[in-house]
Amino acid sequence: MWGGRFEKSLDERALRYTTSLPVDRRLFEWDVLGSIAHARMLGRVGIIPVEDTAALVDGLRQLLTAPPPLDGPFEDIHSLVETELAQRVGQAAGRLHTARSRNDQVATDARLFARAALIDGVVRIVELQTTLLAVADRHTRTILPGYTHLQRAQPVNLAHHLLAYWEMLERDATRLRDCYVRADVLPLGAGALAGSPYPLDRAYVARLLGFSEVSRNSLDAVSDRDFLVEHLAALATIAMHLSRCAEELVLWSTAEFGYVALDESFTTGSSIMPQKRNPDVAELLRGKTGRVYGALLGLLVTLKGLPMSYNRDLQEDKAPYFEAVDVVHDGLALTAAMVSGAEWRTERLAVAADDPLIAATDLADHLAQRGVPFRHAHEIVGHIVRAAEASGRGLSEFSLDELRAFSPVFQPSAVGLKAEQIVDARRVVGGPAPRRVAIELRSARERTEAHRTWAAEHAARLPTLDSVTAAD
Repeated sequence: MWGGRFEKSLDERALRYTTSLPVDRRLFEWDVLGSIAHARMLGRVGIIPVEDTAALVDGLRQLLTAPPPLDGPFEDIHSLVETELAQRVGQAAGRLHTARSRNDQVATDARLFARAALIDGVVRIVELQTTLLAVADRHTRTILPGYTHLQRAQPVNLAHHLLAYWEMLERDATRLRDCYVRADVLPLGAGALAGSPYPLDRAYVARLLGFSEVSRNSLDAVSDRDFLVEHLAALATIAMHLSRCAEELVLWSTAEFGYVALDESFTTGSSIMPQKRNPDVAELLRGKTGRVYGALLGLLVTLKGLPMSYNRDLQEDKAPYFEAVDVVHDGLALTAAMVSGAEWRTERLAVAADDPLIAATDLADHLAQRGVPFRHAHEIVGHIVRAAEASGRGLSEFSLDELRAFSPVFQPSAVGLKAEQIVDARRVVGGPAPRRVAIELRSARERTEAHRTWAAEHAARLPTLDSVTAAD
C-alpha cells in the first residue's frame, strides 16, 4: 500500500507484530459498506469515472455476498478488502482509495460498528427489563426482608426488589442512547489528518451510511475515540449491575438462604462431590466484570499520551472493546434467562420476612407519628428490642400493656405488626406497597417500550447492502 517509498518488504516478525487483521476482520462488513458509499460518492461528484464506480460497487457487492477468507498476510482488514477487490475488478480497485486515508476509514468503520453495538445493547437491556417486569408482576405480594450491611432491615416485596434492578438497567439504556449521539458522526472525508482537496460530498456519504452529521475538524475526526471510551464506561456500569444481580443469585441460592433455585441449565456439578449444583454462570458474570473494567482503563491509558492526530497506538483500541461488548451483551442475555427460569421459594422468603425484630423501625415510627421525637422513639424501641432478645420473643408478641410499660404513647395498632402490614403502609412514591408497585410496573412497561421503539427506529437507519446500493 506504500510500495513506492520502500525498497524492502516488511519484516515477517514485524508483520506478525503489527497486523490487526485477527481483530479488525470483525469490521469486514462495515468496511465494505463504507467503501461502497465512498465509491458512489466519488463517481457522483465526478472524481472518478462512473464506469469505475460501477465496477467498484459491483466488486464490493460480490465481497459481501461471497466473502473471501478473512486471513492471510495482510496488515489489516482494509488491505485485505482492497487486495480481494483488485482480483475481482482489476485496475479500477486502485481508484477506491482516492480522497480517503486508512485513518478516516478505520474511524468510520469503528463508528459503524459502535452504532450497531449500542443499538444491540439497548435491545438486550430491554429483553432483561421485560423479564424482570414479568417476574415482578407475579410477586407484588411476595414479602422478603430487605437488607442493609447484609443484615435484615425492613420488609419489602420481591417485585420492588426486582424493580431496583430494572431502574439500574433504565439508566444503562439511557447512557447507551446518549453515547449513540456522539458515535453518530461521520469522520470519512477527514483524510489522513488534513481533510481533502477533492470536492467531496460528505453529506451524501453520511446519508448513505445513516449518520446524522459529519465531523467538523479533520484532526479530531481521525484521532477521536471518545465514543469508545463512553461506550466502555457504559458497558462497565452495566457489567457492575449484572455482577450485583449475579451476586444475589449466588448468595440467595445457597442452602443458608434458600430464597431461589436456579434452573439446572445454568448450573454445573462437581468433579468430586455428586451432590453439588454450582451457580457457575452467575459466578462468571461476576468474574468477567473485571475484563470490562480493564478494557475501559486500557483504552484510557492508550489515549492519555497521544499527540495530535492519528498514531498507530490507536490500533489497540479494538480488541478489548470488542471483548467488552461481547461479555456484556452475553451477560445481559444470560441474566434474563436465569431470572426467567429461577424458582422463587416464597415460603422461605416469608419465613425470613417474619424476622422477630423486623418491625422495630415501624414501632419507632408509630411513636414519632404521635408526637414523640424520633431520636427518643428510637431509644425507646431499642430498649424493647433488648427485652425481646432477652426473653426470646418477637416484637409482634408484645402486648399493648407491655409496650406501654416502655412508653404510654403506644396505641393498639402497634401490637402484632406483621411484615405485610409494614409493606402495605409504605405507599410513598418509590415505596414497596403493592398498590405503589403496580403504578411503577405500568410506568416501567411504558419506558421499556420507549427503548424498544428507539432501538427499532435506529436499527432501520443502519446501512445494509441494499440501502447503500439503492438508486438515489
